[in-house]
Amino acid sequence: MAKKAAKSETPANGAAEAQGAAPSLSVLTQYIKDFSFENPNSPNSLLPKEKQPEISININVNANPLAETDYEVVLNIQAKAGEGKDMLFNCEMSYAGIFRLVNIPEDAKHAAVLIECPRLLFPFARHIVSDATRNGGFPPLMIDPVDFARLYQSRMAQMAEAESAKATKS
Repeated sequence: MAKKAAKSETPANGAAEAQGAAPSLSVLTQYIKDFSFENPNSPNSLLPKEKQPEISININVNANPLAETDYEVVLNIQAKAGEGKDMLFNCEMSYAGIFRLVNIPEDAKHAAVLIECPRLLFPFARHIVSDATRNGGFPPLMIDPVDFARLYQSRMAQMAEAESAKATKS
């Protein structure tokens, strides 16, 4: 019995662009923009310790428009274990990607750039940090998943608060 070929319900790429109907977010490239791993107290930092070190992780997102549809999104990650003379490692990385946003409404672009783009970059950045800590002589640091929507909402609330404080001072 011969099977019928399934028909595609979506138009070919050229037709979708011509119609301008299908919104899309594409990753054009991704790369390490800046990277530093420090193990300042080695080899002593690699000796067994009595207690687990305090680990702090800071994540921030920045974006720069490159063209009408293209944006560079930079995911900044800083991961530290210990402080001062007890510092085990300090890892700082700026991991970036260039994204193309097509047919995305203007009122949704800001959120797409600062939520969806870093969400796509994060697994790759997380892997690099994990490998760096392992290659530095420590157990791999597995950064927990990040809720970029919550991070975005928090950042927007901080900006609104700063704007209102600025307006009341004037």
